Amino acid sequence: MGEHASIEHNQVMTKILGIGGSPRKGGNSDVLLKHILMGAKKGNVPTERVQLRDYHYQSCIGCERCRKDGICKSIHDGMHLLYPKVREARGLVLVSPTHNYNITALMKAFIDRLYCFYIFTDDRPRNWSSRLGNQGRKALLAAVCEQPDPKDMGFTLEAMRLPFEALGYVVQSELPVFGIFDKAKVAEYPVVLEKAEKFGRELARSLGGE
Repeated sequence: MGEHASIEHNQVMTKILGIGGSPRKGGNSDVLLKHILMGAKKGNVPTERVQLRDYHYQSCIGCERCRKDGICKSIHDGMHLLYPKVREARGLVLVSPTHNYNITALMKAFIDRLYCFYIFTDDRPRNWSSRLGNQGRKALLAAVCEQPDPKDMGFTLEAMRLPFEALGYVVQSELPVFGIFDKAKVAEYPVVLEKAEKFGRELARSLGGE
């Protein structure tokens, strides 16, 4: 009951949580996330950066227990360090490289474990709502693709956009980056970095920053 109540009544802060989904340390996704959050800081909104590769957690096992408990109690792992960060931050930044036309396995497992934030009814088909909904939450999405053709990014942005819209976020902007693979090479593209900072500042402004 205590954990369930904490989800319902946890104070939402004007803060931006940046989540990196790349398994490669110091790569293009890391550079992008850094610059997006730099822009957010210029908007005088506090930020926190999280790299999913630094947390040990597994994918959802589909046990459905969280429908009753309101939080994942079947798996005791690093996701329980991430849940409070997600609840508290009104702003969210997600960055993932494209892996096989989609987000990374790290990002996919993270998103699947947010299933515990849904509330389902008992009718068929089940209606649902989100414990994160109606709280003014906003998100910014970014993705990096090695290939120059946009079709090769596949579902990367969509795989982040659809779940977070369902969870109650307004996706304010998306930043697709194409044709870059070499580690941290995006740092040599000032136009991309300027856009990343601009989007970060705009996200901060939309949350009440400057």
